[in-house]
Amino acid sequence: MPDTYSGWLAVIADRLLIVLVIVVVCIAITRLSLGAVRRVLGAMQARAQSESSLDEAAEVSKRFATIEALVGYVVKGFVMTIGGLLVLEQIGLDVGPAIAGLGVVGIAIGFGAQAIVRDFFSGILILLENQYGQGDVVEIAGVTGTVEELTLRRTVLRDADGVVHNVPNGEIKVASNRTRVWRRINHDVVVAYGTDIEYAISVFDAVGAALAADPAWADKILETPTVDRVDQLGERGITLKILGRVRAGEMVAVTGELRKRILAAMAANGIEIPAPVLPSGMPVSGLMAASAGPRSQAGDDPPGPEPPPPAMPPDA
Repeated sequence: MPDTYSGWLAVIADRLLIVLVIVVVCIAITRLSLGAVRRVLGAMQARAQSESSLDEAAEVSKRFATIEALVGYVVKGFVMTIGGLLVLEQIGLDVGPAIAGLGVVGIAIGFGAQAIVRDFFSGILILLENQYGQGDVVEIAGVTGTVEELTLRRTVLRDADGVVHNVPNGEIKVASNRTRVWRRINHDVVVAYGTDIEYAISVFDAVGAALAADPAWADKILETPTVDRVDQLGERGITLKILGRVRAGEMVAVTGELRKRILAAMAANGIEIPAPVLPSGMPVSGLMAASAGPRSQAGDDPPGPEPPPPAMPPDA
């Protein structure tokens, strides 16, 4: 009996030692994995914050904190599952059926919910790569709008008409971000043939310089809009290409103000915009003049009917 008791104690001690080793190894693997994840995410966060403004830096920090917590849960769950199976095996339980059952369940979930799994993986990559975030204006899956909500499974957009679109992340193949750091002003101005091009360029450059110097617009403009080149000699007129850089979120406002000032400068400096041409080839202005016809003098009555010829006297 004592020998049997001692043998059981030795077996229990050995098993407990193995269980202790398994627990220590699991803890070490978890800490090493989480440390590696933090280093990778830290480098990605530093790069994302270098490309963002001060207002966006806090949002970037929150996003990466969410990613780190998510990855931590996944790593801990995986390590604990493997460690728990090993511990159960040391206790003497047969974990073979459990592993087989988990495999079958995993395959069933994989086939039945592969679209959801794809959405989640795509959402993780969107967050990791900082493709876009809440408040950005993006074009995804053929829809353009402002990101109102971004989760691991879906992206919620509101377009210019106020319509809300729910886009599964797995359906996103190309994501075009219209509000990432800066955007380029790429504006064409068409002037009529016969215009002094050098003079027109100087006028438009002065408009861009005045806009960039205006305190109300200076912080929105990163590069002064200037005429880059004569871009095209078309049927209607000469196209001048104006280029510049602005903060991404201010693109629409700055471009609208630039157009308004260019229009006023053209009117003030006698720079003509070519008249639209109809398919018949006649300018709209010429057609209007032809249809109007000769105008009567002010105060003149319209001509009346001609008087009848005088009657001839009867023959005597």
